[in-house]
Amino acid sequence: MASLTDLVNLDLSDTSDKIIAEYIWVGGSGMDLRSKARTLTGPANDPSKLPKWNYDGSSTGQAPGEDSEVILHPQAIFKDPFRRGNHILVMCDTYTPAGEPIPTNKRHNAAKIFSHPAVKAEVPWFGIEQEYTLLQKDLKWPIGWPIGGYPGPQGPYYCGIGADKAFARDVVDAHYKACIYAGINISGINGEVMPGQWEFQVGPSVGISAGDEIWVARYILERITEIAGIVVSFDPKPIQGDWNGAGAHTNYSTKSMREPGGYEIIKKAIEKLGKRHKEHIAAYGEGNERRLTGRHETADINTFKWGVADRGASIRVGRDTEKEGMGYFEDRRPASNMDPYVVTSMIAETTLLIN
Repeated sequence: MASLTDLVNLDLSDTSDKIIAEYIWVGGSGMDLRSKARTLTGPANDPSKLPKWNYDGSSTGQAPGEDSEVILHPQAIFKDPFRRGNHILVMCDTYTPAGEPIPTNKRHNAAKIFSHPAVKAEVPWFGIEQEYTLLQKDLKWPIGWPIGGYPGPQGPYYCGIGADKAFARDVVDAHYKACIYAGINISGINGEVMPGQWEFQVGPSVGISAGDEIWVARYILERITEIAGIVVSFDPKPIQGDWNGAGAHTNYSTKSMREPGGYEIIKKAIEKLGKRHKEHIAAYGEGNERRLTGRHETADINTFKWGVADRGASIRVGRDTEKEGMGYFEDRRPASNMDPYVVTSMIAETTLLIN
């Protein structure tokens, strides 16, 4: 007799060419992911050939009830680790029926910046370190923490092992493998400084694909935590007090930075970032002021400074980059809940399009 698991895992390829496409988009808060599925007549690998679709924007805080239709434009395809086979995940962005990007569609402007000839010529690479916190579902308290209480102080948890130091590793590992299966360029994972907090890294990814990959990796993580009965939080400071916040450090390089003499280009780029510090901070995630206090893993929110191997700086340059005279730098300011389309395109715009 078939069990529910048997039916969920049914391989459709024996009986049908049809595939299931899960269309994913960013909802009205700018952080909530939404998705719904449709049947396609056969395998697909080109987003431009997928049908556009629509949804009720009044139910996601993205359109008024009297004119609620929002149109989904498929932009990137990934393999579906949940349904497997030829089934796909489709990252979409959002438009009015007249074809105008709606205000929460941050991908549209990012794509314009990344398609600018001066940006394209520099082949911008991004590596994003996405921190997150796993919470107990009903209490919204970190996994591994005593109910209503606190664990021992920070120190043993970062990259820690053992039942008293690493919590929900099965969820984290499931996410890691699912991202590789999906075709996301996930480059690593590690336990973070606060117990119950983890990090995954995506990259190096070129241009707009960094944003697509982070959003789909977040989607996969939310789906896995749904199965596990726990909650993932991207809040930049989930627990007040002497606990680390959660960021999305963004590593960046251009073709010129990766070639001999690149260190001088890096210094000029950092100088440009300093001049637009306030604009960047305003776009780097809600609630970031609770994280960027200067007491933990980065500089105070009102201070811009950079340094070599300095984890207390806004921008950190690696020792290898300094030694080799070329490489990349790390922007430590973005919060864990930042929009990767906004952050990556803004870094590219400031360093490549603004004098």
